[in-house]
Amino acid sequence: MDLEKLKYPIGKTKLPTSITDKDLEEWISVLERFPHELEFLTKDLSENQLDTPYRKDGWTVRQVIHHCYDSHHNSYIRFKWALTEENPEIKAYFEERWAELHDTKSAPVSLSLDALKALHAKWVYLLKGLSKKELLRKFTHPASKDVITLQENIGIYAWHCLHHYAHIEQLMLREGWQ
Repeated sequence: MDLEKLKYPIGKTKLPTSITDKDLEEWISVLERFPHELEFLTKDLSENQLDTPYRKDGWTVRQVIHHCYDSHHNSYIRFKWALTEENPEIKAYFEERWAELHDTKSAPVSLSLDALKALHAKWVYLLKGLSKKELLRKFTHPASKDVITLQENIGIYAWHCLHHYAHIEQLMLREGWQ
């Protein structure tokens, strides 16, 4: 299989130039459902299957699940910064280094699945209460210097959920685990 398709099974992030209320509603719905859908997808996987990379030289299923929690936790904090500071420069993190830490390589996935359920419940509650003006608040990424609005970041993280879900689902299909 093509490496690019394995890396980006749903394609790269593409946000509309004009974000509608319908876009936001759909993206928030993805965020709301994701932890439960990820748990359901992976609930019957063995330890050996959890420790299988989704592609050659890629992360294991376990690392992907723990990465989702780490990444989404960071994103939630970025929302809080953008809502309480003027265009803050966020703190980036080395996700590939985090993926090599003991808690990511060997901890039970239930830790991150449970944490994702709680985090997403609180995150979605926050998002559903934001005004149109608050959705336009922004932060700056230190590496790229991209200025990202909160509404754009909702779309980015809806994509992130679907992206990593597809990594695991496609591996399971290729391996005949479903």
